[in-house]
Amino acid sequence: MNKEQRLKELTDMQYYVTQENGTEPPFRNEFDEHFEEGIYVDIVSGKPLFSSLDKYNSGCGWPAFTKPIQKEEVTEHFDTSHGMRRVEVRSKEADSHLGHVFPDGPSELGGLRYCINSASLRFVAKEDLEKEGYGQFLSLFK
Repeated sequence: MNKEQRLKELTDMQYYVTQENGTEPPFRNEFDEHFEEGIYVDIVSGKPLFSSLDKYNSGCGWPAFTKPIQKEEVTEHFDTSHGMRRVEVRSKEADSHLGHVFPDGPSELGGLRYCINSASLRFVAKEDLEKEGYGQFLSLFK
């Protein structure tokens, strides 16, 4: 399935967030309080982006991670929208808007907080990794 076809399958919120650089409401999203073992993939491309092992409760209202699974799968861009100075995070392959990264994460884990919109992600549970073609990431959980 090509990107255009995948975009047609997105919900309104998923499209707004990933394609229009939107932000979903804090504390009222799918993965803020979700801590099951597995990985989070780009809702558009399916590329693995974040692991539950790097997820923590930052209290910001959105899923927070200390790092991506593979740094090369995300791009970072200076963002001055909404009168703020911050760094936007996008998926490399699909160019989906994911959220922002801030330098206020746990210092013992690198000091970064990837504040990511749930609407930009799809969760793949650890027990489904092999079945869904992400078996190479099972080793993260051993």
